[in-house]
Amino acid sequence: MPTTLPGTAREVRLAAAPDGLPTAADLTVAETPVRPPAAGEVLVRNSHFLVFPGLRTLIGGEAGGDVPLPPLHAGDVLFGSAVGEVVAAADGGRLRPGDAVGHFLGWREYAVVPEDGCTVLDGALPDPVAHLAQGAAPYRSLTRLTGVRAGDTVLVTGASGAVGTLAGQIARLLGAGRVIGATGSDHKARRLVEELGCDAVIRRDHGDLDGQLAAAAPGGIDVLLDTTGGPLLAAALRAARQDARFALVGAVSGQLDAGRAGGSAPVELDSFRIVVKGVTLRGFSATDLPAAEAEWTTRFGTWLRSGEIRFPYVRVPGIDAAPRALQEVMAGRHFGAVVVEV
Repeated sequence: MPTTLPGTAREVRLAAAPDGLPTAADLTVAETPVRPPAAGEVLVRNSHFLVFPGLRTLIGGEAGGDVPLPPLHAGDVLFGSAVGEVVAAADGGRLRPGDAVGHFLGWREYAVVPEDGCTVLDGALPDPVAHLAQGAAPYRSLTRLTGVRAGDTVLVTGASGAVGTLAGQIARLLGAGRVIGATGSDHKARRLVEELGCDAVIRRDHGDLDGQLAAAAPGGIDVLLDTTGGPLLAAALRAARQDARFALVGAVSGQLDAGRAGGSAPVELDSFRIVVKGVTLRGFSATDLPAAEAEWTTRFGTWLRSGEIRFPYVRVPGIDAAPRALQEVMAGRHFGAVVVEV
């Protein structure tokens, strides 16, 4: 264990319950004492952490028993995926200073983390920051919940977000014949086609979703990887081919609705069409993730090194910029994941 540790470190706390979508003013960066780790703990100096829109549900007061994460109240420190280096460890533990680890106590410079809450970063990915990529959920959904068959037409909603930018690429690598993304700006649409290889893009802000889908997928869609819910989910059902398979991974149409509190995303679906088309709809559960995570990490590392996949992300410098980064994520400003470099 090092002889000296920093006396204090900064962390991001929820200053007050937001009225609508959280803004930078609802968060505060505070100094807190740094304590040495006790038995079974390590002290990690975080290098990067992820800013993710699911915080909206935890902050909004509607994180109930169905959500596997605790709600956030005024004064609480935010949390989320992070990577860093162990700088202190109690005697007798499996982790030692210098170990690179991932854990879920981001939004702070230093974190005291239980050893069993740490994952050792063993070099499977070429860049430690890639461990913050949100690819395990779409990978599991496209391999377990829907399957992707050779030649399938796959629609990805929220295709320019942290999950969506990887989902379309994964679908292609699994054999999809046509990949269609849905997004909300010309800039993002161009990047989906030019950088990530989408065959067509649906603009949710252009209206006539049915007409756009008919033009992009005249034969209908076989697979949906849905991160948004809302009107795009309903339109995808109307465009479904016989025996189409839908994986519902997120519901940001509700989470990022300023008139809601982040815990609901109502949408009207045509149950008659579900029946006659034989459509399956399966919701992704984070509790099912560990079984596929190791497989995803291995394949992701191989694809990254071969250049077959990209990990698009925006790097935000400094923990002081984290509150603004969350506000920008809620506004949908960025393409790909948003990572704060501590």
